[in-house]
Amino acid sequence: MTSPTGSTADEAKAFLEAHPEIEAFDIVLTDANGIGRGKIIRRHELMGIYESGRHLPISILGLDITGEDVHETGLIWDSGDGDLRAWPIPGTLKPLHATNPPRGQLLMSMFHLDGAPMTSDPRLALVRQVEALAVKGLHPAGAFELEFFLLANERDAEGRVQPAGAVLDGRKSGKTEVYSVDHLHGMEPLFSDIYAAAKAQGIPAETVISEYAPGQYELTLHYRKDILQAADDLLMLKRLVRMQARRHGVTACFMAKPIEKYAGSGMHLHVSLQDDAGKNVFTEAKEGAWSPALLHALGGLAETMAESMLVFAPHANSWRRFVSQSYAPVAPTWGVNNRSVALRVPAGDARNRRIEHRPSGVDANPYLVAATVLAGIAKGLDEKLDPGPETTGNGYEQGASSSSMPADWRSAIEAAKGSSFLKQALGEDLHRTFVAIKEAELFRVARTVSELDYHLYLHEV
Repeated sequence: MTSPTGSTADEAKAFLEAHPEIEAFDIVLTDANGIGRGKIIRRHELMGIYESGRHLPISILGLDITGEDVHETGLIWDSGDGDLRAWPIPGTLKPLHATNPPRGQLLMSMFHLDGAPMTSDPRLALVRQVEALAVKGLHPAGAFELEFFLLANERDAEGRVQPAGAVLDGRKSGKTEVYSVDHLHGMEPLFSDIYAAAKAQGIPAETVISEYAPGQYELTLHYRKDILQAADDLLMLKRLVRMQARRHGVTACFMAKPIEKYAGSGMHLHVSLQDDAGKNVFTEAKEGAWSPALLHALGGLAETMAESMLVFAPHANSWRRFVSQSYAPVAPTWGVNNRSVALRVPAGDARNRRIEHRPSGVDANPYLVAATVLAGIAKGLDEKLDPGPETTGNGYEQGASSSSMPADWRSAIEAAKGSSFLKQALGEDLHRTFVAIKEAELFRVARTVSELDYHLYLHEV
């Protein structure tokens, strides 16, 4: 059977010839939560996957954050939990750095047995949005930024997570070492391995900085002409950062808000559109006059932001990130060279004009984020939507009164559930799957009695 992803056995054959040392492979399918599900296969099994795909249960795309079945997705017993067929994503067969014995990695997408797309697969939702823009002669390019914490494996005396000490000498710092170059030196062995692992996988990891909280860092990725590749980059980078951190005795944390008194971690998406001739349609024709395409794209993103927030902030913890003055946007505002807005137009060369979409936390699924952003841009272009006036100065103060934005996670779930836009952006099947998984997660959190409950109420009510 011909692979519906376009993968070929020649890719696998060439890889095996180039890497005789590799004994096994992680095959990874990304679910709605952005979690990699799959198997570790032996070397001799790889060719069979490229020739015939690999059977995986349909329920793998209907799991909650803990890996338990969510029956309301319709992907469990409604279909008898039958097997579908996963196929390799071209260009994602890569070696894993410093594994022993040596292993490789392969990203997969899910299809029905006859080769039709499995419409609850998050990556295929992004494929659909990319193809819809291509029909209009537009091609999205972009890159994600990855913010994360490096935490100690041990909790502090009060049971809370704490920043990791330097892997070089164990030195600890409780300060916000933002942009400190010397502070990065303590993590040099870990970041050297991260860069080596990224190079081995062809991931264009670039600048690393010490971010705005103790133990928080940011890695940037080089801009890709293919936004699918940009989303693949982000998923693979998260995976290798977690793996290398573990090897150095620390924990890489991708929660949106792991430490209550410090800023959370975002996953900003930089995006632009090229026409068939390769010209950036967001570039202004003359200085001082924004491109209509840029303004309409901003208008579409602003108009659809409220009903899309569940994609950008999918978990209970995600909503702890949205507090004023924390560099996390709280309203559908836009501005130029302004980090207090949700939609930032970075300053710089007009040929590189792009939108920085800032609402998403690092805990979001990059495929769903990119698919939703592209759908919002397309809506803005099709309907010639006006983004309203540019926000200048403090966007937190000017946007805080916006009543259109969900106030909390439960409100975001309800907004997403009733959104015709989000059904179009994700596809009806994935929309149903995603919302059902989030509702199941909400019920799990709502029924849990936490330590805070006992602290507030045990001896008081």
